[in-house]
Amino acid sequence: MTAHFPIRSLTAISLVLCLAAPAALAQSASTYHAPKNGWGQPDLQGTYTTATITPLTRDAKYGARNALTKQEADALEDATRQQIARADAPTPPEATVKDLKNADCGPDGISGFNCGYNQGWKDPGTKLIEINGEKRASIITSPANGQFPARVAGAAPAPRPGVPGPRGRGARTDNPEGFSLGERCILSFGSSAGPPMLPLMYNNTYQIVQSKDEIAIDVEMVHDVRHIRLAGGHLPASMKVWMGDSVGHWEGDTLVVETTNMRPEQGFRGGSPNQKVIERFRRISPTSLSYQFTVIDPDTYAQPFSGEVQMRTTKGQVYEYACHEGNYALTGMLAGARAEEKQAAAGSASKGGGE
Repeated sequence: MTAHFPIRSLTAISLVLCLAAPAALAQSASTYHAPKNGWGQPDLQGTYTTATITPLTRDAKYGARNALTKQEADALEDATRQQIARADAPTPPEATVKDLKNADCGPDGISGFNCGYNQGWKDPGTKLIEINGEKRASIITSPANGQFPARVAGAAPAPRPGVPGPRGRGARTDNPEGFSLGERCILSFGSSAGPPMLPLMYNNTYQIVQSKDEIAIDVEMVHDVRHIRLAGGHLPASMKVWMGDSVGHWEGDTLVVETTNMRPEQGFRGGSPNQKVIERFRRISPTSLSYQFTVIDPDTYAQPFSGEVQMRTTKGQVYEYACHEGNYALTGMLAGARAEEKQAAAGSASKGGGE
């Protein structure tokens, strides 16, 4: 598994500690009004973190209930803190590789807190999303069960973690283009830059900057920058751009953004080129933004789906991000594949000569 290594000092610790004040979050989002900037717009500017342990999809045991009880939320957050403490603990000098493949590494042996990434590089957070005093069981809010809708007949299958999707270029290691955008250091992996902008296991910091005619969002992961125009229409449909063509407008205190024209390599979960994302940014307290999104993709999903993420203010700057996959890992994987091919060819030739 390749690794993105951010160059920063104690960022993971600072983001965990910079949690929104409970009193501020308890304030009703419907009664809070954001201050205005010099252009009379609601002021969304600031540096935020989306680190959370709330998963994208909901555990089936909660059914259509997305609000956790206090007991459920406390249990999940306590378990996460204990898991992080175990991952941060020194490795016993007598430990073997077999010993280290423990529960924190997941039943598949490749996913979990200490598989492929050392805990020191991570920043998954220790808190659940909290909106209007409710701690959420999933980011997805619609459909009601917190799951993705059914994919329509003929749609490409949903991508599986660690398995490259169909690219029409043969095996994954045939060309650099067979690898994901994150592995090639072109764009953040997952959907960190979005849209929709979703939290990952680390580098969940965003900086929002406003001007009269544009809002820019600097994404910590790979330093992607989203540009949201506040005037004009969309680009021609034939012009596909990274992170899509985003056009925004204000509805009261809410910034509403419509994004189209995303490049086919970036479609969310293998979405179609016609995928559209509607996002809503609204400050719900002095220290918290509600970020809502709806993905509309009739070529892929039987119905739209929506979700909500909490963006909490955090102190400090967005630190430098260094992506070394393109420098080292990608070269090594391609070279390794060529070496295996040569070895296999030599073995076939040897067998053929002996018959």
